[in-house]
Amino acid sequence: MRQNRRGGCRQPIRDCGPQPFVANIDCLAKMNTNYRTALWTGEHLQVTLMSIPAGGDIGLEMHDDVDQFIRIESGYALVQMGRCCDAFDSCQRVNGEYAVFIPAGTWHNITNIGRTPLRLYSVYAPPQHPFGTVHRTKRDAECAENR
Repeated sequence: MRQNRRGGCRQPIRDCGPQPFVANIDCLAKMNTNYRTALWTGEHLQVTLMSIPAGGDIGLEMHDDVDQFIRIESGYALVQMGRCCDAFDSCQRVNGEYAVFIPAGTWHNITNIGRTPLRLYSVYAPPQHPFGTVHRTKRDAECAENR
């Protein structure tokens, strides 16, 4: 991937899986303006970039058979996790440079508590979204999931 003199990305963001791929994930995550963009989808793993607007959230969810890793690249968030959807065992404020590890079967939500978009990337094993997924907004993602 090429960068301009200031270190910014010049490559369009698109799903490059399952081919071998090397990227400046920090740059791509900060450049992404879509709610969700699949960056790499393989047979056993997927990386998506996310941009959550101020006051927005990922939405309370739980994956029965999927471990998930989330890396906050910029912004401020409240991370909530627990075994029950109405009682969280873990509740922590984080900022850029934090990582969140979510075991399969764990309810979780990440809420943007800052004034700027929350930029992050998420690693799913196995993949959770179709190859090439792009959801401009959370509403677009919810509509796609309900089809």
